[in-house]
Amino acid sequence: MKKNGFSLVELMVAVGIVGILAAIAIPAYSAYVKRANRSDATRSLSATAQALERCYSQNFTYAVAKCPIAGLTPTPSSQGYYTLTIVVVPGPPETYTLSAVPALPPQTLDAACTSFTLDSTGLQGATPAGATQTCWGST
Repeated sequence: MKKNGFSLVELMVAVGIVGILAAIAIPAYSAYVKRANRSDATRSLSATAQALERCYSQNFTYAVAKCPIAGLTPTPSSQGYYTLTIVVVPGPPETYTLSAVPALPPQTLDAACTSFTLDSTGLQGATPAGATQTCWGST
């Protein structure tokens, strides 16, 4: 007599295999998404720094009166995963510091890169300490 279908043991083995694959694939995919979304912070910080530098080259100041972008703080990043802040320090020499902190999931769960900074000298930074190369995509 020919049987059609699966036995309970065969079905449970298949469910177990799917469970193991899911246990490996889901965390790997989540880590990939977090790494990919970090570019939202770095790209937004770089674009804001370029806008401030253009303003400075025309007005010789980063002040809000001459550079309206300096007054737009906090502001969402281009994709909205981060919140950007701009701090202009009056001079001389006049400087600024830009920072980005996670605003939306999954970036709020990214313990490897909890914040990004960029200053008027072009110095990149990130927290936790020692994460600058990882967060800014150098490694």
